[in-house]
Amino acid sequence: MNLNYNLTTHEKKVLLSFNDKHKLTPTELAEKTNLKVEAAIHASFLLEEKGYLSVVDNITKQYYLTKEGENYAENGLPERRIIDSIDEPVSMEELKNKYSPQLVGIATGWLLKKGWAKINDGKVIPQSKAEKGYDEFLLEKLKSQSIDYKEAESNKEVLKDLIKRKLVYEEEDKSRIVQITDSGLALLEEGIDLEEEITQITADLLKSGEWKNKKIRPYDIKKPAKKTFAAKIHPYQRLLNQMRSIFLEMGFTEIKGDVIQSSFWNFDTLFQPQDHPAREMQDTFHLSSRSELPDKYKRHVAAMHEHGGDSESTGWGGTWSEEIASRNVLRTHTTAITIKYLADNPDPPVKAFCIDRAYRRETIDPTHTPEFEQLEGVVMDKNMSFANLLGCLSEFYHRMGFENVRFRPGYFPYTEPSVEPEVYIEGMGWVELGGAGIFRKEVTEPLGIKEPVLAWGLGVSRVAMLKLGLKDLRELYRSDISWLRDSEIFKF
Repeated sequence: MNLNYNLTTHEKKVLLSFNDKHKLTPTELAEKTNLKVEAAIHASFLLEEKGYLSVVDNITKQYYLTKEGENYAENGLPERRIIDSIDEPVSMEELKNKYSPQLVGIATGWLLKKGWAKINDGKVIPQSKAEKGYDEFLLEKLKSQSIDYKEAESNKEVLKDLIKRKLVYEEEDKSRIVQITDSGLALLEEGIDLEEEITQITADLLKSGEWKNKKIRPYDIKKPAKKTFAAKIHPYQRLLNQMRSIFLEMGFTEIKGDVIQSSFWNFDTLFQPQDHPAREMQDTFHLSSRSELPDKYKRHVAAMHEHGGDSESTGWGGTWSEEIASRNVLRTHTTAITIKYLADNPDPPVKAFCIDRAYRRETIDPTHTPEFEQLEGVVMDKNMSFANLLGCLSEFYHRMGFENVRFRPGYFPYTEPSVEPEVYIEGMGWVELGGAGIFRKEVTEPLGIKEPVLAWGLGVSRVAMLKLGLKDLRELYRSDISWLRDSEIFKF
């Protein structure tokens, strides 16, 4: 039985293009049918559903050097340059003077990891013969050409490390082939009639009677109607809105701040020492610009860092550098916003929160992205206690729909005591969702804050993954219209 009546004109044209060839690219299909590529592919997918064609997508991966990778391919990895330049113990300061603090900082970790050297009393001590590694061979090869996934697959972990170090990046190349099936070939042998079809009977066709001589495309009354999709807010945005509403209902004020912050507000006011690892290039996006420091606070912050100021603290010792504090960064946390708000509003009571983006040099993977949302909050008032902090966070998580909440002791540089809130998820157990505590006096006293400050920073994306049932953080930002359409409007 000839099934031509089941095919549209476009489908017939596509099938006929396989008379002399069994495989075609989308471009070849378009040329043979005189259709646009999009129309030809659409017809191909319809024919695939009917079993006449097969549409195959091929994805190949290629790897290339970044600018930093090109530099290292040309001049050698930092750890290679260091180890090749020493044959006896050398002080870190000497190496930093010879190279740069940034290069030495990068090299140190890799020297230890590769077992080429160890660090003792501030000195780098060579340990073994530094054999050339696969990562160096790979960089040399990439210097002259790209490599594909199969070639790099022989040592996935090395490739993964190079990508993590921002020395290599991956690109995907997608290609599509359309093939005719045995059923399609059989239909071609039967013969395909390209007679013009009409899809709609117009008033003119009815008046003239020409409709009687036209071939009308069959209409399947049993075929499901096309779905319609109502407009809706993105699931992640709905979650952010819910969090915002909860804190507003609890009497908090929402605050905002600049993405670019001085190191003073991002680190120094939070009593993070100026040689803290969090300030290294691996974690922080450093900018070339600088900010003027507030005269009202910088002397007190400097004194607290150097010797503890007028408090019982001993500080960090050394000399506090205004030059380091004035360097601008992309904020690594939204605590930079809340601490500045407290400094500008030192009189109790204060209840404020901030939901906004923070930025860190993270390798993109299922649980990390360079940009992420944080929910930051502070409460400052007389007689505030640790119990008030736990009660406030418990209330928030209960309103978010988490029935079981607990707190484990934690450590954070600028709060004491500190805790990590956890919620219980069926099938997963207890999941940690952030950090909280009471600001240390080393943080509050230099800013003129006299009362206790409850503070917390919660991972919004982790809550979103739990609420939306996702296993990959990147799914929150993907352009997947099907996922957005199928998500429930009243999820929360």
